Amino acid sequence: MKKLGSGHTLAACFVGYITQAIVVNFAPLLFVTFNQSYGISLTLIGLMITVNFGVQLLVDLISAKFVDKLGYRPCAVAAHLFCCAGLVLLAILPDVLPSPAAGLFIASAVYAAGGGLIEVLISPIVEACPYQKKKSVMSLLHSFYSWGQVAVVALSTLFFVLAGIDRWLILSLIWAAVPLLNAVYFLFVPIYPLVEEGEEPVKPGSLLRSGMFWFFVVLMLCAGSAEQSVSQWASAFAEEGLGVSKTTGDLLGPCMFAAMMGSARVLFARFGEKLKLRTALFAASCGCAAGYILCAFSPFAWLGLVGCGVVGLSVGILWPGTISFASSRMPRGGTALFALLALAGDVGCMAGPSAVGAVADAFSGDLHIGIAFGLFFPVLMAVVLLAYSIRKRRKKTFLTGENLQ
Repeated sequence: MKKLGSGHTLAACFVGYITQAIVVNFAPLLFVTFNQSYGISLTLIGLMITVNFGVQLLVDLISAKFVDKLGYRPCAVAAHLFCCAGLVLLAILPDVLPSPAAGLFIASAVYAAGGGLIEVLISPIVEACPYQKKKSVMSLLHSFYSWGQVAVVALSTLFFVLAGIDRWLILSLIWAAVPLLNAVYFLFVPIYPLVEEGEEPVKPGSLLRSGMFWFFVVLMLCAGSAEQSVSQWASAFAEEGLGVSKTTGDLLGPCMFAAMMGSARVLFARFGEKLKLRTALFAASCGCAAGYILCAFSPFAWLGLVGCGVVGLSVGILWPGTISFASSRMPRGGTALFALLALAGDVGCMAGPSAVGAVADAFSGDLHIGIAFGLFFPVLMAVVLLAYSIRKRRKKTFLTGENLQ
């Protein structure tokens, strides 16, 4: 059999992020259905997001220890098999167990374990591939999460229209085929070393003592929160908060959000090498804050949906841009750097949407108020980036003597 090249590695990683999009975005399309069919409160549904990203967080935390020992290939295969199993259990457990919520939580935990591993593994696998324009390739990689989200929302919505929302269990089994097939693909693609032979990667303890590392941790926390606080609630926000139909809500909520996010990542992949990452991240965080304001405070439904699109366009580069920024500043970070940054991002992904759900519940289910609370995260990111830029400029001025008369 002809030996596969790095193009196949990249293709498998692209499908890996599509798998990630499935396990993160399929269940949120059913939040209102879960609420109405099983009588699960918005707070409890918000906790389902917490379970998902909490398990991913745990996997991020421990993966730095075992990934390098076991190897990237077996871990990538296992990650996809976990995702497949979780989606199968999602279709079975809620109607089998005495508590439907417990069934949803268990299934969510299983596919979240796979999603957490994918988050840790895919970026360093691509980073290690023999490509010159790393920043562009990384942004293109993350765009496939967005296109995966578009596919999940659009195809799921089409399925619901043709077969009925009550047949969602069948669709869950259909989506489970994607990670199963990609697990097989990962058995054959080449995997390249992340750190050059003869070089020692930085140990986790050294990273934790680095001020630069904690700067990137804050950025990842904000990036994850800013993205998922709208993404996870976009369907329910459009349906309940803006008063549109289920089909319209899914297509104009999470689908538009993902399309705008994917477009931003493709554009960044095309032109990103010409931009300063710090400046691009600051502009994106400000745009994200503007989108949150439109979502939360607009008196018109259509303007609130525009806000979802603005947030999607703005957050597109926050996660991959921060990873590229960190990788360029800490090139010997190795698996530990990617794992700990994924951990920080997943903390944000867990905290943001859960807080939105809890705040909305506290105000009689008003998702406008919940989304307004999420404005905190892009604003914090902008402030941190601005403070970093000012500090760096002052340091440069001092070193060059420009402050001397």
